[in-house]
Amino acid sequence: IVSIGLGVCIALLTIVTFGNRDVWDSNAKNLKEAFKPISGDEAVIEDLNAWIPFDWDTLYSFAPYTPKETIYETIGYKWDHISETVNEGMNQMVFVNDGTVVCYLFGYPENNKIGFNFGEYKGNYIKLTNEQQLSFKMTQDDDVRYFEYID
Repeated sequence: IVSIGLGVCIALLTIVTFGNRDVWDSNAKNLKEAFKPISGDEAVIEDLNAWIPFDWDTLYSFAPYTPKETIYETIGYKWDHISETVNEGMNQMVFVNDGTVVCYLFGYPENNKIGFNFGEYKGNYIKLTNEQQLSFKMTQDDDVRYFEYID
């Protein structure tokens, strides 16, 4: 009976973990696609919230080289498939809704076709909420859209 219960717990944990990863990947893809209707090489996004195609309440952007443990502590729980940035040019963004990660955007803008610059970090991360008006200057270079936070 103990081994059956343990097997069920492992199966449920696997389903929840991979199910969430599907949501993260799907929302990251939808986020990248959401900006395609913007034409031109430059634009000002008055409020990023209008362009984010999923529910979220908190956005974290982590400074380059932030250790995984610091990210886990900041978000409030551990999850698999997280990576540490290894270069200043990489993004590490986590969108959270009701305490659960709903989108994870990681890597080089050239690979993701989207990149964010939040300015200087005070510590290991910047925390923004969907209650704030998040303004960005968007520029496009080839097929990569870059967003610079306007504080």
